[in-house]
Amino acid sequence: MTVLARADELQIAGIARLSSCDWPGKLVATVFLQGCPLDCGYCHNPGLLDPRVPGTIAWQELIELLDRRHGLLDGVVFSGGEPTRQPGLTDAMRQVREHGFGVGLHTSGAYPKRFAEVLPLCDWIGLDIKAPERLYGAVTGVQAAAAKAFACLRLALAAGVSLQVRTTVDPTTM
Repeated sequence: MTVLARADELQIAGIARLSSCDWPGKLVATVFLQGCPLDCGYCHNPGLLDPRVPGTIAWQELIELLDRRHGLLDGVVFSGGEPTRQPGLTDAMRQVREHGFGVGLHTSGAYPKRFAEVLPLCDWIGLDIKAPERLYGAVTGVQAAAAKAFACLRLALAAGVSLQVRTTVDPTTM
């Protein structure tokens, strides 16, 4: 019997209770999950990289926030770090949908298997393609990340989910 990870096992590093910029055209709460396998020099959340750092916010806090924000928020965006690193993400997304909210995902595409698992639960995805394939190692510190990110891009395109592909220009790798 397979035991599925639960949302209450997520390592939540923070919650933005209201964001108008994390999902274009939507008012959302953004959940920042701990841990990322990449080491991008321009990372705007470097405190979230270490997966050994425990979460500081309980899942129940988000549920209580959603209960108070019906009619005010359109959805929840899972961000990070790299949210697909955490096995409880699937259950978390299901619970958000059951509460009547849309689900958004910010991802670097580092974990294609989990990305494929959560893809049917996503209403919108912001996928960070960090660099052209030949520069991925220089930008992320992980050359193998390129194949994974582009695999996730293909999965998202095939699924037809609303998708924003983003790239940050890193002048140190030019």
